[in-house]
Amino acid sequence: MARHTSHQPDLQKASSPLGEMLFVAAPVVATMASYTVAQFIDGLMVSRLGEGALSAQGNGAVIAFVPIAIMMGLFGVINTYVSQSLGAGSPRRGTAYPWNGVWMGIIAWLAVMVPMAIFLRPLSVDMPRILAEWVGHIGIDVSVSAPNPEVIENQLAYARILLLGAIFTLSARAMSHFFFGMHAPMVVMVATVIGSLVNVGMNWLLIFGNLGFPELGVPGAALGTVIGSAVEWIIPFVIFLGPKLNAKYGTRSTWRPSLKRMREILKIGWPAGVMFGNELICWAIMMAGLIGTISVADNEAAWIGLRYMHLSFMPAVGMSVAVTAIVGRCIGSGRPDLAVKRAWLGMGVTMVYMGACAGAFMLFREQLVGFFISDQHSPEMTAEILRIGALVMICAALFQVFDAIGITMMGALRGAGDTVVPGVFAAVASWVLIILGGWMMKRLFPELGSLGPWIAASVYIIVFAVFMLVRFQRGGWRSIRLLGDEESRPDTESGDMAVPALSLSGAPPMADFEEQARDRAGKSCREPS
Repeated sequence: MARHTSHQPDLQKASSPLGEMLFVAAPVVATMASYTVAQFIDGLMVSRLGEGALSAQGNGAVIAFVPIAIMMGLFGVINTYVSQSLGAGSPRRGTAYPWNGVWMGIIAWLAVMVPMAIFLRPLSVDMPRILAEWVGHIGIDVSVSAPNPEVIENQLAYARILLLGAIFTLSARAMSHFFFGMHAPMVVMVATVIGSLVNVGMNWLLIFGNLGFPELGVPGAALGTVIGSAVEWIIPFVIFLGPKLNAKYGTRSTWRPSLKRMREILKIGWPAGVMFGNELICWAIMMAGLIGTISVADNEAAWIGLRYMHLSFMPAVGMSVAVTAIVGRCIGSGRPDLAVKRAWLGMGVTMVYMGACAGAFMLFREQLVGFFISDQHSPEMTAEILRIGALVMICAALFQVFDAIGITMMGALRGAGDTVVPGVFAAVASWVLIILGGWMMKRLFPELGSLGPWIAASVYIIVFAVFMLVRFQRGGWRSIRLLGDEESRPDTESGDMAVPALSLSGAPPMADFEEQARDRAGKSCREPS
């Protein structure tokens, strides 16, 4: 069988390990950065609506993203299966996973998110109030401040729109992880950049009512987000179904729901889904319950701080996704030793970036917080938000490097298929440290105010990082085998195992995997000399 070397030399031969990492990771990081910048501008626009608007948006987003995050965490393993199939020389078999991810997203949307949107008020407002009153009757003091009616209505409207539009978000994520796993992240990057630009543009039109559009305020930001998500889904979906990929991998022929593939996604994806959803619930309780009940200034300062943390950890999540793809490919080609080296490299790059963010948080904390405070805030409120926000930024700066370790190691473990123990640990630790620890800090050290829960959350991030690092070092993931004999055989029926050009930027495609399929020792995934 002839080797296909006309496209591009193998990444291992063409560049240094850092070059390979950046080739795959840079578009993924840019994807996450683009999305994060759009959300940052989104929050900045909403903050101009006055006091309480940013809190309403933040609380509404957290409510809606609990079920969405569960599915997004679940879909992360599509990357794992696709990249391991790629490394094994059988990328054709990976096309069934994004299709089944889309089907699972439709089921979750109809069964959970649409009903949740319909019954959102009793779920997010009435039930917490009733539970707080019941807990108070048995002797546990839980203070719940009277909600601002305007804030409540805005957060309900924001969450409801996101839930109804979640079908686009979930479908986009399922397709994105196929391209991540195929080492073709440029497709997703282009889609995300365009979708983010559409999101920002629609926000400008719908939040403020520019150019004759209705002035919707906070709900307008949610509608802009949904429209942007639809664009992010359409672009990779059209490319996925295009004649080039269909001719190469039969992407249109694997559309039927497969219980086998769904079970495989659930088998190693459920812990990540539970972890993402559970962690979001814990952060929601912390932001809206432990901190939001202290004062409006504390809640505003917390959401401002979280906006900047997104700028830090979302690119790190992008690196984690790239590490998942690279580790998965190395595992699929029989090179766990190289997977270790690439994981360390990814962690080092992420630590440098988040360390730089930590320095910026520490040095420019007041300026960064002040950027989100509009002229509509009173002088007293402005001073209080600045004071609290500066403390939040200091706290965030202290755990940035640990966050880099935890995020990257989680991606490496996911690439190897090791998800159950990390997911269960994260779920338990988040409740013990963020919720119980935050409540104890608030109760035992009331003079700290909202800083108490932030300290507890920082401890969680540090503990999470140490656990993930130790688990990866112990190497139990080396014995995991996700692909059976059938899935691990190369796609010899196509007569062509070279990965096609998937990039939209004109960058050269991934190269020859035929040698990799013939030599399971990983000759095309070897260290460069």
